[in-house]
Amino acid sequence: MISKPTAAITGAGSGVGRGLCLELVRTGFKILALDKNFDAVNQTVAMLADPALGQAHELDVTSDSQVNQFARQAAEEPVGVLINNAGLQRVAPLEEFPQEQWDRLIDVMLQGACRMTRAVLPGMRRRGFGRIINIGSIHSLVASPYKTAYVAAKHGLLGFAKAVALETADADITINTICPSYIRTPLVDAQIADQAAAHGMNEQEVIEKIMLAPMPKKAFITMEEIAGTVRFLMSPESRNMTGQTLVLDGGWTAQ
Repeated sequence: MISKPTAAITGAGSGVGRGLCLELVRTGFKILALDKNFDAVNQTVAMLADPALGQAHELDVTSDSQVNQFARQAAEEPVGVLINNAGLQRVAPLEEFPQEQWDRLIDVMLQGACRMTRAVLPGMRRRGFGRIINIGSIHSLVASPYKTAYVAAKHGLLGFAKAVALETADADITINTICPSYIRTPLVDAQIADQAAAHGMNEQEVIEKIMLAPMPKKAFITMEEIAGTVRFLMSPESRNMTGQTLVLDGGWTAQ
């Protein structure tokens, strides 16, 4: 195993994906920053503490052709770690949820993770090492109203990881899912506005009464916490942790 495996991160143009790029480069990891918005992901690389450790790639995880092209590139630039992070959100009652938007969420967050994992597995097997990390959600474990597509996709990641864990158990390849409760990102900020409209509340009420209310610790999860968990899952010490769900939820599911 190489001491600092190259990490490919989807959805790296903003939010958690950008945060993970910034955090991992600070500890010497090389990053392949992937996003369908090339300008955004190029900006992420420019923000790195050492931009030489990052490469920006335009990639839509719903595109078979783009993912296949990435797989060919990955054969030349070995990917030791894949972080399936690309995501989006839509908040609406099911009967008002446009089907094409419902399908889009599933395609990005569940089928996209499948496409990307399939793309990197052959190389990981050849090299005898791989770490696949899904960025799930508290909504991989519990549900909220008006988020049917998001909840379905994030729940699906857990079953997907368990099945792939069994398929890769004969090699030093692991797949696990990190499930944080709310992290203050642009995606969550957008959710706050959507939830305020859906529930007839102001935005501060949404934060206090919906987002933080189920969390005994009453605090948003930080990028440092997510990155620290990722670094552990990337390490040799995690070789026997696979198919698992790591929950960072401030005590939400302990109740």
